[in-house]
Amino acid sequence: MSKRDFYEILGVDKNADAQTIKKAYRKVAMKYHPDRNPDNKEAEEKFKEAAEAYEVLSDADKKARYDRFGHAGVGGNAGAGGFGGMNMEDIFSNFGDIFGDSGSPFESFFGGGGRRSQSRRGQKGSNLRIKVSLTLEEILNGVKKKIKVNKLVQAEGTTYTSCGTCGGSGYVRKVSNTFLGQMQTTAACPSCGGAGQTIKDRPPGADSNGLIKKDEIIEIDIPAGVQHGMQLSMRGKGNAGKNGGPSGDLQINIEEKTHEHFTRDNQNVIYDLYLNFADAVLGTKIVVPTLTGKVKLTIHPGTQAGKILRVKGKGLPSVEVYGVGDQLVNVNIWTPKELSKEEQKILEQLRDSENFKPNLGGKEKGVYQRMKEFFRS
Repeated sequence: MSKRDFYEILGVDKNADAQTIKKAYRKVAMKYHPDRNPDNKEAEEKFKEAAEAYEVLSDADKKARYDRFGHAGVGGNAGAGGFGGMNMEDIFSNFGDIFGDSGSPFESFFGGGGRRSQSRRGQKGSNLRIKVSLTLEEILNGVKKKIKVNKLVQAEGTTYTSCGTCGGSGYVRKVSNTFLGQMQTTAACPSCGGAGQTIKDRPPGADSNGLIKKDEIIEIDIPAGVQHGMQLSMRGKGNAGKNGGPSGDLQINIEEKTHEHFTRDNQNVIYDLYLNFADAVLGTKIVVPTLTGKVKLTIHPGTQAGKILRVKGKGLPSVEVYGVGDQLVNVNIWTPKELSKEEQKILEQLRDSENFKPNLGGKEKGVYQRMKEFFRS
């Protein structure tokens, strides 16, 4: 099932600024929040959908990639490979500040901490970036890659204890004096970052957060049609978070390897064909390579250098739209540097033939005649 447009989900246009996007997300999230729609699966999905849209459009870098590449640019088309998708824990953890400084993002609107125990999380881990180099053949069909990533993970043997500052609640209350009287607000605990717990014991080699560096093999499912410079994202595959917080993301930058035969122009692939002079004049049948095998082409008599032959459907797919590009065969005439005496004699006999003179007229014909006389003098 294809995803809806993120701008459509939030009800804004592509020129909307950050504040407008934030207000739009808040409005949609309030409408479909689970506390207002108990046991309503459809509302819950729309709530998650809005959060995912906001996550991308509120980040300048992700928004730019989305505007250029669509969902694939932010990992939205990778399906089971692990890109995209948000759960309720991620939403309450990542976007808690969208409604202010309360311990729960919706506390001031729904009157309490009914979701506090679910939404308390530690600090999110940092993202990791890697480069993946692909051949055009891999881009044509999509590919699964196993990549070794050195990342921070929770060290085995790390134990936690309840935070002494907040008593395990994950938040602290503050009382401020205003001209309206005393006002009470809640905020994430500064000691545990809202996790409600701190590290008690950690094994040797672990850092102060109970984390340790470790290699992990991650399988990446890269969709067909990706382009050089595109970035995909795998949620939760980055460094582990602090105090039990969620892991960061793995950002995958796509690079295209130089191909032996082809260059790429968006969905089309370009192949340079070199014909000898006789084949261009007389016509012939030739075989050229494509990304999926060889095809036979007919070269018609009198084919000129620079002519482009099109092989339908032998290009690359797009990650966002249906259809496949073509292979463009660029015709070049190969000129030999050395000739036998017999070959030279034949060409000299043909040079003055009317059929071997450029088909020029007017000014161009006069220039050609003057150049001919110059080189013969």
